[in-house]
Amino acid sequence: MSNTDFSENAQLGQRLRSLRLRAGLSQRALAKKTNVASATISLMESGKTSPSVGSLKRILEGIPIGLSEFFDFEPELETNVFYAAEELTEIGTKSLSLKQIGASSLGRNLQILKETYPLNADTGRVMYEHAGEEGGIVISGRVEVTVGDMRKILGPGDAYFFPSTSPHRFRQVGPVETVIISACTPPTF
Repeated sequence: MSNTDFSENAQLGQRLRSLRLRAGLSQRALAKKTNVASATISLMESGKTSPSVGSLKRILEGIPIGLSEFFDFEPELETNVFYAAEELTEIGTKSLSLKQIGASSLGRNLQILKETYPLNADTGRVMYEHAGEEGGIVISGRVEVTVGDMRKILGPGDAYFFPSTSPHRFRQVGPVETVIISACTPPTF
C-alpha cells in the first residue's frame, strides 16, 4: 500500500470512527447490526484496509447515514486536554491492544499510544513502513523490536526511536505481557 493509499484509507477510517462514536455504537455493536465482522470495521477505522462500496454502504446503514453524507462529513477536531484511563480509544485488534489518547488523530501531528502485547503477541510477519518517526519506552515485560536488519530485545526502561520508513515489527517475548508507551508522527491510525 502506498503512502497516498494509506492516507486516504486513514481519512476514511477516521471519518467512519467519528460517525460510529457519534452514533454511540461500539465496533462490536455496529458489526452485529450490519453483519460485518468487527475485525473488518477495526481494520477500516485504522486505515489498514479500503472497503468496497458495497461493504461501506452496508456499514453506514447501521449508523445510519448515506454514502454522500458520509463523504461530506467533516469530523470535529478534539479539544480535550486531559483524558481519564477509560477515555483512551482502543484502536488495536483482538491480539494487540493499542489505546490512543483521543478518539481520533484528525488534525493532530502526533499520536501517543499505550500498547499492550499479551503473551506471544506480534504485529505480524509483514513489517510496517510509513512516513514519519516513532519512538517508545517499555514500561513492563519484554519485546523484540526489529527495524530493518537490526533486532533487539528490550525490557522495562529500555527505549527505541527510528524513522518509520524503515521496515519494522514488534513481538512480545518473555513470561509476562508487555506494555509500551509510544508516539509517532504523523499519526498512522
